[in-house]
Amino acid sequence: MEKLKETPLAPEHKKLHARMVPFAGWLMPVQYTGILEEHNAVRTSAGLFDVSHMGEFEVHGTGAQNFLQELVTGDLEKIENHQAMYTFLCYETGGTIDDLIIYKYDSENFLVCVNASNIDKDFEWMRKHITPHVSFTNISVDMCLLALQGPNSKKIIQEYLKKYGRELPPLKSFRFEEMKTPNFNGILSRTGYTGEFGYELFTKKEKVSSLWQELLEIGQNYCLKPVGLGARDTLRLEMAYPLYGHELNQDTSPLEAKLDFFVKLEKKSFIGREKLLDQKEKGCAKYLIGLELVERGIAREGYLIYNDQGAEIGRVTSGTQSPSLKKAVALAYVERKSGNNNDFFVDIRGKKIRAKKVELPFYRRS
Repeated sequence: MEKLKETPLAPEHKKLHARMVPFAGWLMPVQYTGILEEHNAVRTSAGLFDVSHMGEFEVHGTGAQNFLQELVTGDLEKIENHQAMYTFLCYETGGTIDDLIIYKYDSENFLVCVNASNIDKDFEWMRKHITPHVSFTNISVDMCLLALQGPNSKKIIQEYLKKYGRELPPLKSFRFEEMKTPNFNGILSRTGYTGEFGYELFTKKEKVSSLWQELLEIGQNYCLKPVGLGARDTLRLEMAYPLYGHELNQDTSPLEAKLDFFVKLEKKSFIGREKLLDQKEKGCAKYLIGLELVERGIAREGYLIYNDQGAEIGRVTSGTQSPSLKKAVALAYVERKSGNNNDFFVDIRGKKIRAKKVELPFYRRS
């Protein structure tokens, strides 16, 4: 069995008595003090995540933008310098290779952030389609990524930067700035995976431990807590954010996942466009919905969905008891032929539990 990788912050997690679990080939903290407490901290104050298992690629050169334009569903020509874009790599079939975020310094310089489980696959796919005048490098082993999320995150970042004589730039959502302090050398981005106001910090791995410690120390005055993958999952699920391997995979397109906004079919060319255009015109065979359980139970990944006539019409991709809503919710794919019926049943260990279709996201920040 291949040895699990650890982020440079593994010693810090162990000091905090985190419960460590395997995830995408990594040993990662799933919780520190408890998923519910950590989830609520992000919704009400602030949480700090180590997501250094994510992958990063650098793309440089006069051909960089055209190279990426041919690979992703988004339109890099439509975003400004120092703006980030959520987008997809797709196969010719329309199936999803990965969902990722591209950070555009300018038309010749980009940072691409990919899912941990897909680093090698994504890199090989992109390298296979390399074009002239492009430098393409996997820098994942040299980079770390922290996510500071929640209503108090701005105050924490402001105090941290003020300590080093720096002002917090007025970043809008999906904007970023290059930043350098004694223990932070990278980019500060207004992005995240929780639905709350927050930041992500890409930095070199050498001093990430001191950055982690300093943010936690400053955050004591703002009820900041370290947060593991358990609460990261409940937070993203309340927002109906997809998780690769659950809502997205090689057999599922972004359109089936109801992520049409991030697929710019008006672009002249990108891999998978023809199939996605066909899906847009003819409709998808399956589509993603949100479910709220009416009866007691929790719908887990893989549980089957039935209509009110007893016919199997789909399956759950992600489900949990929502800490914010105090309700059991789930994301599921159902067949298009299931119609507009809003009443469904989830098979939970042989018992069919009533559920209703609800609008997404499940949670909306006040």
